[in-house]
Amino acid sequence: MMERTEQTLTRLRQLITADALVDGRIPPERVLANELGVGRRSLRRALDVLEKEGRISRRQGRGTFVQSPAGNGALPLDHILERTNPLEVIEVRLSVEPAMARLAALRASQADIKKLQRLVEETRDATDSAVYEAADEQFHRTVAEAARNALFLAVFDTLRASQCDAGWRRLGENAHCYKRQSVYAGFHRDISEAIAARDGERAQEAMFRHLSDVQRHIYRHVFPSGGAEQ
Repeated sequence: MMERTEQTLTRLRQLITADALVDGRIPPERVLANELGVGRRSLRRALDVLEKEGRISRRQGRGTFVQSPAGNGALPLDHILERTNPLEVIEVRLSVEPAMARLAALRASQADIKKLQRLVEETRDATDSAVYEAADEQFHRTVAEAARNALFLAVFDTLRASQCDAGWRRLGENAHCYKRQSVYAGFHRDISEAIAARDGERAQEAMFRHLSDVQRHIYRHVFPSGGAEQ
């Protein structure tokens, strides 16, 4: 389900970017599904994501239209952060944090390693969501700091800045579900052990597995209804 929706999202974004739509109007679902060669269910989910991102708008009785940002050039950072969503953020995290973990395995100081080991214990033993979230954020930031790359750290801080409200926390690595907390703490342990062993490849792979699991958790919340493709 997730893979089909991602593929449909990619095709829709390519269609919008190519500026191939007449008057910026999205064709009716039946027509669009046929043109893209995708199922109606994955198409509806993809359109829901684009609407939440502010990239399309649905006008009752008139249809669905592409939303164009005002003005030319790049959008200001604060505007981007207001319009982004957990799906976009986890995609970027999957691209950059495994690379940071690999660098951390090569560059972390003994103080960094000891801090990561302590934070692993804190995420494992946290008794409430606030304690867990604080330890989780510190764990990931310590990995970013240990990579010793200022640009990576700036990207990390930008992504974290977009995840401050309660709605985002419900979709991230949270302690609201004890089972998820235990799973994530286990991933943290694997990452920490790989960094301590100076095994960059294993650290990168462990971080990727961790964030892939977070991504699946987000998708289950964004698209709660399963079932076969229609």
